[in-house]
Amino acid sequence: MRYEALVAPPGASAEGPAAPQLWRRYPRRVATFCIVELQKLSHDRSELVTRAVQPVLWLVIFGETFNRIHAIPTGNIPYIDFLAPGIIAQSGLFIAIFYGIMIIWERDAGVLTKLLVTPTPRSALILGKAFSAGIRAVAQVIVVLIVSALLGVALTWNPINILGAMLVVLLGSAFFACLSMTIAGIVLKRDRLMGFGQMITMPLFFASNALYPVAIMPFWVQQLSKVNPLTYEVDALRGLLLGTHAFLLLDFGVLLAAVAIGVTAASTLVNRLAR
Repeated sequence: MRYEALVAPPGASAEGPAAPQLWRRYPRRVATFCIVELQKLSHDRSELVTRAVQPVLWLVIFGETFNRIHAIPTGNIPYIDFLAPGIIAQSGLFIAIFYGIMIIWERDAGVLTKLLVTPTPRSALILGKAFSAGIRAVAQVIVVLIVSALLGVALTWNPINILGAMLVVLLGSAFFACLSMTIAGIVLKRDRLMGFGQMITMPLFFASNALYPVAIMPFWVQQLSKVNPLTYEVDALRGLLLGTHAFLLLDFGVLLAAVAIGVTAASTLVNRLAR
């Protein structure tokens, strides 16, 4: 499947008579963009392996070490069990936060300009790319579950809960991919995007509950964690995979709202990349 298949016939317009039909095809457009992005993995399947190294190191080295020294209070939950859902969310964040580089590369290659002159809604393009980032991140759920089983981590094997965890990772990673594409629409350059991505990744990670409970954070960090979507992603993952108390409806609501805001922002700014 190629991007050229998405180009509409000459004279078609999102504002004209074909608009209702176009919006009826909206889900298929999103799926097409997503599939095109995922097909890029066939050219470099080693990416799935290299992406798995980081969560394994966090669990095996960081998790095992802090599990032994009991430095972080996690109640009745062993620290490595507490950490595993946070590492899943962290892996998705690290995959998605630099996703904007791809859209800048497509601008430089002339692909993005061709896509933007079609009547396809900008949000379909953004959603397709965002969900492809989420699907890539879902692979990390499987990796962490396997490593957790080998380490004796008490994560659930309930298939419904695992599917729920995958949906959480999909939404969280989709938001961070949208955030990356929004930044790409502002900075317009790959090197600038790399700098911004590196600048915000660790604050997002450390100002969340991925490594430690919110209750032990300084007050000002607690306030940051309340507006950090990663916090809600981790909370939902712990509720689904560990069975801990979690506000799942709130968590899903925040993630859905974050994706909607992210898609809107990225769709608004994507035109700047084609100028």
